[in-house]
Amino acid sequence: MATIAFIGLGNMGGPMAANLVKAGHKVVAFDLVEASRNQAKADGAGIADSASAAVRGADVVVTMLPAGKHVLGVWNEVVPAMTKGALIIDSSTIDVESARAVHALAAKNGVLSVDAPVSGGTGGAKGATLTFMCGGEEKAFAAAKPVLENMGKKIVHCGGAGAGQAAKICNNMILGISMIAVSEAFALGEKLGLSHQALFDVASTSSGQCWSLTTYCPVPGPVPTSPANNDYKPGFASALMVKDLTLAQDAAKAAGAATPLGKHAQEIYQSFDAAGQGGVDFSGIIKHVRSLAGKA
Repeated sequence: MATIAFIGLGNMGGPMAANLVKAGHKVVAFDLVEASRNQAKADGAGIADSASAAVRGADVVVTMLPAGKHVLGVWNEVVPAMTKGALIIDSSTIDVESARAVHALAAKNGVLSVDAPVSGGTGGAKGATLTFMCGGEEKAFAAAKPVLENMGKKIVHCGGAGAGQAAKICNNMILGISMIAVSEAFALGEKLGLSHQALFDVASTSSGQCWSLTTYCPVPGPVPTSPANNDYKPGFASALMVKDLTLAQDAAKAAGAATPLGKHAQEIYQSFDAAGQGGVDFSGIIKHVRSLAGKA
């Protein structure tokens, strides 16, 4: 079993680190938040005094951080302290440019690197059922896959440096757009006198079928495990959807791609966030959709 340093023990990172402990690895963890460090300790991880102290002697380092600037800052601190030939994996969702920059930093220091953002939310993090979208050289991916399999069910090599982030950004743009579409359909169905169950029974087995409908239905009832049945507690918070849709728009602008529905989805979620709903699960966007009736 490997010695793994885990930096970033939030809602996603904490359960991910705990699953590495359960798999038998020696995990040395660090986070700026004391409560997160205490939880990791309770889950069986050792706690380091700093990020650089956590990585010393580690075979593998995993980072799970809020944004590109945090990843750049932490990697600049820890990569020079790592053992040559060791592996560092970033599972944060960040911009492609920052991902490529940290890959270059790792290569300069003789360290293998993989960008491996995740899909599956907090439930997937706790249940070790995440999907990892990976970018990096074949050798680095081969080293990372056995580690990632302790935290997820599907591990996909998407290409070279930054490809994992590119796949995550594209995937979540689809997700944001499709959740708004499903919400609009249910809001219209309500106005037309359709029951939620009737619309679900038709659309879930017809051409309208999608993950936002069948797994994460935005109305209570049809999918008992969806956040709609738990007062829209995340899950995946709307503020995080704003972040991901903004990353998609920044990437589209940089690449010269047209994403009009992605842009509109970003604007809709930004309005929801600005109304104080950033902590609500992103499927709660149906409440915003309903509020738009009569305003068009």
